[in-house]
Amino acid sequence: MIRAVVLDIGSVLEVIDDAVFPAPFERRHGLEPGAVHAAATTLPGDAVLGGVSEAEVRAHWQRQLALSEEQTDELVADFWRWYVGELDRELFDWFAAQRPARRTGIVSNSGPGAREAERVWGFEAITDDIVYSHEVGLAKPDPEIFRLAARRLGVLPSEVVFLDDVEGHVEAARGLGVHGVVHTSTPDSIREVERIIAAEEARQ
Repeated sequence: MIRAVVLDIGSVLEVIDDAVFPAPFERRHGLEPGAVHAAATTLPGDAVLGGVSEAEVRAHWQRQLALSEEQTDELVADFWRWYVGELDRELFDWFAAQRPARRTGIVSNSGPGAREAERVWGFEAITDDIVYSHEVGLAKPDPEIFRLAARRLGVLPSEVVFLDDVEGHVEAARGLGVHGVVHTSTPDSIREVERIIAAEEARQ
């Protein structure tokens, strides 16, 4: 029996447009293409695992790219606009409708500030739990993050169906017995998750 539906956020619940960031900022300020990403790779800690704070990321970007306060504000605003993307309303509504028949959760590889930024979409209102990697010090594809998510939802891994756009993350979840689905298009993903739910119910 499937007792919980768990989704990723970026490129799943959110539609991300990589044209938004960082190339436009780099062009506007005469930076070399790739400069913003290169600066991020030299952070003193792993942001996805909670190794740096949001303030430390900002200060690092400002220092490495030699930006003014105003330019740094602009960079950060561009970053978060890219990060939260656009809501996939069809998937969001379907996900919300899984309750109360099933528990709902999110497992996201995230950076400091993500929970606050993504509150714009109301994910917390439609889920029983959200696991942000930077808050728990674990990141996909580490199997421990899926064990944690199942435990916090009060279900077994075998009672979870998980949707993510990264095949390696899905494979890691499957290794624990989770029913994993690689996100392709929203209609196809919904159809496949519902097929799994129905198949598991038929086995009872």
